[in-house]
Amino acid sequence: MAEQNPRLAIYPGTFDPLTKGHVSLIKRGLRLFDTVVLAVAKSTPKKTCFTLDERVAMARESFPDEPRIIVEPFDGLLIDYVLRRGAGAILRGLRAVSDFEYEFQMALMNRRLSRDVQTVFLMTDYKWMYLSSTIVKEVALHGGNVKGLVPEPVLERLAAKYAAQGETCPD
Repeated sequence: MAEQNPRLAIYPGTFDPLTKGHVSLIKRGLRLFDTVVLAVAKSTPKKTCFTLDERVAMARESFPDEPRIIVEPFDGLLIDYVLRRGAGAILRGLRAVSDFEYEFQMALMNRRLSRDVQTVFLMTDYKWMYLSSTIVKEVALHGGNVKGLVPEPVLERLAAKYAAQGETCPD
């Protein structure tokens, strides 16, 4: 286990794909922490449209000039990854009251597994409250314009994925 750094936060998720809501939360997290690790989950109950490598690449491409944001994949229990990484906090975003119950349960379980790691919740900026990766993928799949909702590298990959061949998410 790495020595714990209270100024290092882990922001976990599938990021399938990364949205401007995620970006906003990460940038706001940098006001509280010296470094934020955007930890892209390999294992997820969600069906992903992009591979783990694609999701990591899109996130890295979205923060090319920000050395305080580290993007890396992880697998297994989040708390084990957080402890290996030496982070003092898990950063999570809340869009609506409906997010709270699940996030609260996860935070309590992580707290049970390690009392030394804190979970920090940030409310999503009001302009991104409606935004989710699922909505972005659905709109893009049906040819809708998601410009301004995702970073430019993500927009390019979405366009390529849903281009003329009509590729869709795996079932």
